[in-house]
Amino acid sequence: MDWEVTQKPAYSLLKVRLDPGESVTAEAGAFIYGFGDYDIETKTGGVMASLARAFLGGESIFLNTFNAKSPSELWFAPSLPGDIEYRELRGKLIIQDFSYLAHHGDVKISVEWKGFKGLLAEGELVWLKAEGNGGVWINAYGGMEVIELKEGEKVTVDNFHFVAMDPTIKYSIKKFGGWKSFFLGGEGIVAELRGPGKVYLQTRSLPPFVNFIRKFLPRS
Repeated sequence: MDWEVTQKPAYSLLKVRLDPGESVTAEAGAFIYGFGDYDIETKTGGVMASLARAFLGGESIFLNTFNAKSPSELWFAPSLPGDIEYRELRGKLIIQDFSYLAHHGDVKISVEWKGFKGLLAEGELVWLKAEGNGGVWINAYGGMEVIELKEGEKVTVDNFHFVAMDPTIKYSIKKFGGWKSFFLGGEGIVAELRGPGKVYLQTRSLPPFVNFIRKFLPRS
């Protein structure tokens, strides 16, 4: 298997080339193009995990696995414009629900509990969890920045700018500042992260863009 990401960073496209017997799994709706002889298996990844992804994480119940019978090439793209990064997986990676794009190897996609304060985060009660051995491609809305936290270092991250983090990161979900800041400061829920480990952030946040577009929509 080899792969490349083209059209970086605004409209990134993932191209995966498979040898016979190799496979890649992608989020439902991410497929763009396929060349070669391959078959497709649509799976849930386990009933309970898939239901949790759908009803808690906001993701589709289904994942599509592409199995190559001959040399094949598959193209995938995220639903939002932005960058794509690859992360080798030897354990676990916690991912924002709409930042999972695809994976290969022996990897299970399930959910990571945020805690009850996640109920305040506009439905963002959980994050996804990729666990196993292989690799995962994650995507950002906008560009992607990676922060390496040392042991004990702490940062505060806006809920909608979070993309992914190492399992070694300890986190808590809290409101932004005091109650006045929470309601009027435009931030809402934030995640307090403590190292060691890597944190992946995106340079754009979807809710402000949605609110901007809403200004130009006709009112009923």
